[in-house]
Amino acid sequence: MSRTLAALLVGTMLLLAGGSAGAQVRIKDIADVEGVRENQLVGYGLVVGLNGTGDKLDSAVFTRESLVGMLERLGVNTRDQITKLETKNLAAVMVTAELPPFARGGSRIDVAVSALGDATNLTGGTLLVTPLLAADGEVYAVAQGALATGAISARGAASSVTRGVPTSGRIANGATVEREVSYHLEKSGALWLGLRNPDLTTARRIEAAINHAIGGIAHATDPRTVMLDLQGRDPIATLADVEELRVEPDSPAVVVIEEASGTIVMGANVRISTVAIAQGNLTIRVTETPEVSQPAPFSRGGTTTTVPRTQVQVDDQHDRKLGILQGSVTLRDLVASLNALGVGPRDMISILQSIKAAGALQADLVVR
Repeated sequence: MSRTLAALLVGTMLLLAGGSAGAQVRIKDIADVEGVRENQLVGYGLVVGLNGTGDKLDSAVFTRESLVGMLERLGVNTRDQITKLETKNLAAVMVTAELPPFARGGSRIDVAVSALGDATNLTGGTLLVTPLLAADGEVYAVAQGALATGAISARGAASSVTRGVPTSGRIANGATVEREVSYHLEKSGALWLGLRNPDLTTARRIEAAINHAIGGIAHATDPRTVMLDLQGRDPIATLADVEELRVEPDSPAVVVIEEASGTIVMGANVRISTVAIAQGNLTIRVTETPEVSQPAPFSRGGTTTTVPRTQVQVDDQHDRKLGILQGSVTLRDLVASLNALGVGPRDMISILQSIKAAGALQADLVVR
């Protein structure tokens, strides 16, 4: 008995330790170093090699002008024959990419390609040389390569099947970095950590964890920012030590409702004050089952007629009970209580909105 009890106690302690450790996350997963960021790039280009699924040059004037300009740069003059260009294997596209921090000249990045005109499928196409510009108007990368849409499109005489989005694709390592964004991290005397989800409690916990592990170098200046005074320390080594520290982030009590899809997401800190809930709908079902009436055999003057038969059913859901949620129930209790009432996602949205209107929902209600 004593051995069994001891084993149970040890197992319980391990579960509790695992549960508490599981609630903690690394600082690198909830905060970023301010100034170390990605930059968006965009460009306009042409995709060639399509199997008759490109832009219609009569309606896509920008595609036609781009084709003429490209051919002129390659030494082919088609300006006099511009009205006779009827190719359908070309499409104008927008090319986007993200320039990661510390990207050096010659490194490769992925690009996304999206149709701009009336092209129906970019599968099998090849993007021609496309400069990618940043917000300052400078070229930071050049993209080119074969597209991969990952979509399937089949069409017949009477029907068609499309899976995925054939007018959008990606090119893995499709752009070469030509210009660098300078950021000298090794020369910084102070660094700032920016929380991805601003919270004062989380910022204070990060400050305490850093000061306990490294020394008094951290100071939370606001719910989003924690300043690190390096005090002559190596910035790279200090950040490597800081980002591996674990803290337990705090989250506000929020209920997010997506009415279009009927999705409900509740935070762990959502609480409900004492409230009574009743949910029910009136359903009326009318069923028409006409019957055929035939005359007796060998009868005179009889005709076959259709006799209407109508059945009306009324379901007022009288079996639904009035449920009472006790004060300060947890998220699990709330979900269990609503499920016990037989509440679906759509009805649950209305109930949560009514609870919030009654002042019993101790959380922010975000409706999208």
